[in-house]
Amino acid sequence: MTPPPRKRVLSGMRPTGKLHLGNYMGALDNWVRMQNEYECFFTVVDWHALTTDYADTSCVKENSLEVATDWLAAGLDPEKCVMFIQSHVPAHAELHLLLSMITPLGWLERVPTYKEQRENIKDKDLGTYGFLGYPVLQAADILIYKAGVVPVGEDQVAHIELAREIARRFNGFYGKRGDVFPEPQSLLTKAPKLPGTDGRKMSKSYGNTIMLTDPEPVVRQKLKTMVTDPARVRRSDPGNPDVCPVGDLHKIFSSKETMAKVYEGCRSAGIGCIECKSWAADSLVQLLVPMQERRKKFEQNPRLAWDILEAGTQKARTVAGETMKDVRAAMGMSLDYERPEGSFGK
Repeated sequence: MTPPPRKRVLSGMRPTGKLHLGNYMGALDNWVRMQNEYECFFTVVDWHALTTDYADTSCVKENSLEVATDWLAAGLDPEKCVMFIQSHVPAHAELHLLLSMITPLGWLERVPTYKEQRENIKDKDLGTYGFLGYPVLQAADILIYKAGVVPVGEDQVAHIELAREIARRFNGFYGKRGDVFPEPQSLLTKAPKLPGTDGRKMSKSYGNTIMLTDPEPVVRQKLKTMVTDPARVRRSDPGNPDVCPVGDLHKIFSSKETMAKVYEGCRSAGIGCIECKSWAADSLVQLLVPMQERRKKFEQNPRLAWDILEAGTQKARTVAGETMKDVRAAMGMSLDYERPEGSFGK
C-alpha cells in the first residue's frame, strides 16, 4: 500500500546572523525532528528583515548564509527538507501583491504584534506600508506552498489566523471550481523558558546570548557571570533552583542525575554557584561541540551551504510556480491564452 502523503510544513527565520541557544530551543530543535515526519520547507525570510531594517541591507546576504549554516550544523538535512531564501523565489512577491488587494486594512491594524512593536521599537520609523503589510507577506509565504501546518509559538498564532482568513477570503472570491488554498493550521510548539546570562529572555538585543558557535572557554566564561538565585548571597546560604536562571538551564539541558545533584546541593548549600554553573556549562558544551564540528566544513567552504540553498530554491520555485498557475487561473489572469467564458466570436 502507498503510504499517505505527509503534511506540508512551512516555517522561516529572519537573517539576523549567527544563531543563539534561544533560536535553537525556540524553533530549530523542533525543525530537526519535524523533517522526519513532515514535508518541510524552511526559508530564510530576508524580505521580512527589511520590514524593520530597510535602511541598511548590507549584511542581509551574509547573515542569510550564517543562518543557513547554523541550520545545517544543528542537523537539518537537505535530503529530508527544502531550505531556501525567500527573495530567490519571486512568486512570493507576486502572491503577496495579489493577496494585499483583498486584505482589509482593519485586519492588519488589529494584529497584536503590530501595535506592540510600534510602541516598543522607538529608534526606527515603522510607519511604512511594508511593516503594516508584513503579515500579508507571511500569509503568502505559507499559502504559496499550500502548507497545512505552521509551527509557531503562542505569540504568532494571530498571524496564522490572519493567513487562514486571507485564504478563506481568496477562496470565497475566486474558488468557483474548488478552494485554491487550504487553510493552514497552527502547530503550537512549546519552547522552554530559556534565560540569557542576565536572567532576562535570551536575545541579541539584550547582549545576553550564548551563541551556537561559542567555543567552550567562551561558554564557561559566560556561565560564570550568569545571575543566580538572588536569595543566595553567601556560599553558606541555601538556594532554590526553581527561581534561578542557571537552574532553568539545567532543566533544559542537563541529565536527571545532574538535576538531582543540583537540587540536593543547592537547597542544602552543599555546592556553590560556581560548581553549579560548571555543571550547566558541561551540558551546554556537550550539545554545542557536535554542532560546531559539523559547521566547520561549511565555514571552510561557504559555497557548500550556498549550493544547498540554491538547490532548495529551485525546488521551492517549482512548487510555488504550480500554485501561482492555480491562482492566476482562478482569477482569470492565466499567462496562457484562453478565450474568457461568454465572450463574443465563439
